[in-house]
Amino acid sequence: MKVLIVKLSSLGDIVHAMPAAQDILHAFPGALVDWVVEPDFAPLVRRCAGLHRVIECDLKRWRETVFTADTRNAWRAFSSDLQYECYDAVLDLQGISKSTLVAKMARLGSDGLRYTLANQTEGAVFQAPTRWEADVAVPVESHIHAVDRTRVMSARALVYALPEKVSFGLLAHTDKAHRASKTIVNHFFDVGHVEATPLVAFLHGSNRPDKSWPEAHWLELGHRLNDLGYTVAFAHGNDDEQWRSESIANRLGQAVVWPRMALGALTDALGECIGVIGVDNGTSLIATALDLPLVKIYNFDTAWRTGPQNRDHQLSVFADPTPSVNTVWNAWMQASALAALRDSAH
Repeated sequence: MKVLIVKLSSLGDIVHAMPAAQDILHAFPGALVDWVVEPDFAPLVRRCAGLHRVIECDLKRWRETVFTADTRNAWRAFSSDLQYECYDAVLDLQGISKSTLVAKMARLGSDGLRYTLANQTEGAVFQAPTRWEADVAVPVESHIHAVDRTRVMSARALVYALPEKVSFGLLAHTDKAHRASKTIVNHFFDVGHVEATPLVAFLHGSNRPDKSWPEAHWLELGHRLNDLGYTVAFAHGNDDEQWRSESIANRLGQAVVWPRMALGALTDALGECIGVIGVDNGTSLIATALDLPLVKIYNFDTAWRTGPQNRDHQLSVFADPTPSVNTVWNAWMQASALAALRDSAH
């Protein structure tokens, strides 16, 4: 069986779709599964186990430079790459106009079909006309977790039973990341012994201020982790997040601000950490997919839709207006302790 997944963006949606790919590979051993994705997210998808091809589609940039020779050449190369295979099933897991365009361009086998979502689910973007462009529109429950949304649609489309265990299949290249993280930490402290200090990543950045956690809370949490012998690692995706990271790190005894990294390198760096504490953002979802001990901080009661599922060592905490330091700290102690028990059992 040859299956094409169309899930172009965004970071969170792509991570949420990874278990659907793993389910398909589990249900159909030997299946070839390709994935079309925007270039910024391709390094992350390439770390997803078992995929046959990752096809990059830069529609956002091509729309802005539609009349240039470079864009015409890139479009022809993309079309050729997309139509290289004949697919038995094309799964549009996004359900918007740009994903429908890509799905319609893909080449089907003699009995192949295009599938998409039949309805909107709570909190998800959906454009209703897309359901009329597919051969089959698959209904899903409106109140459903973001991971289950794509898993259920894929299972109903291809007719297989969902595995009980959710697997993201995301793999970090930890050897390379370990060498890089040692260099960064040693440069920051200019001492040799810090390289053995376990890292806990703080993922505090968000493009929505109402999802943020107070800077004073991050600082207090960092002091508590330092007291236990942990180094705090800060990730950032823009200048404001970098400034905030440096502001907090400079007031801690053991902290390092990572350089700004593409998603592949960030995934590898997180794979070197013993755990992650973060707000509701896409990078926190990478930690979920890597199966790291995780505490995810919510100022809204939306963890039912985007929070970790059925994992004792991955917890969501919610409070209005925001969780306290003690609440997050207790959740971290629980998550890290349960992770240690799990690891010792193996």
